[in-house]
Amino acid sequence: MEEPFKVNAGTGLTTKVLSQAICRISNGLENRADELNRLDGKLGDGDLGVTMSRGFTHVLEILPSFTDDLGHAFQLCARAFTLESGSSFGTLFASALIRAAKQTKGRAEVPWSEVSALLMAAYEAVAARGKANLGDKTVLDALHAAASATAGLDNGQAILEASLSATEETMDRLRNQPARIGRARIFGDRSIGLDDPGMAAFHLMLEALSSR
Repeated sequence: MEEPFKVNAGTGLTTKVLSQAICRISNGLENRADELNRLDGKLGDGDLGVTMSRGFTHVLEILPSFTDDLGHAFQLCARAFTLESGSSFGTLFASALIRAAKQTKGRAEVPWSEVSALLMAAYEAVAARGKANLGDKTVLDALHAAASATAGLDNGQAILEASLSATEETMDRLRNQPARIGRARIFGDRSIGLDDPGMAAFHLMLEALSSR
């Protein structure tokens, strides 16, 4: 059995930790791509699982190009993901990675206490690109919840667990609301009772890292 991904509370985010996280997420998405495709098929094109799995597989290929510069690593990830995926969610995900690259440019390590700010920066980038608002039942709600839940935390494992719990609570809260933006909104009341595929993808990434 694969060992749970663990972060050392005494360090911060480095390209080594990022590489380990990417490997875990890639494996997790590959194993559950069909599940994500089925959910996306109810509200979208039905290919989100394939999009995310292929995107992370492509990112895996560029891991040897990582240096100690976190910003450079995030930039490479954004480029790799964009080349592999032309989907709307892929574009939003790349926007979040580009914002992370700007926030961490030239830095070899980012303290865990700054992860909340990185998540909020990702939220802002996705909001600007996707033109959505909180409560629209999109990945934005999950990103904002994770950023808020991790504010003031300086322990990597605690941040991971808080992000996962906040995302699950947000999905539970919004599940019985209709989707209000993107292709999912055309389904109207038929989207009630279903999780937003973007939020589900974010949740699966966190689950892949979690020790649960």
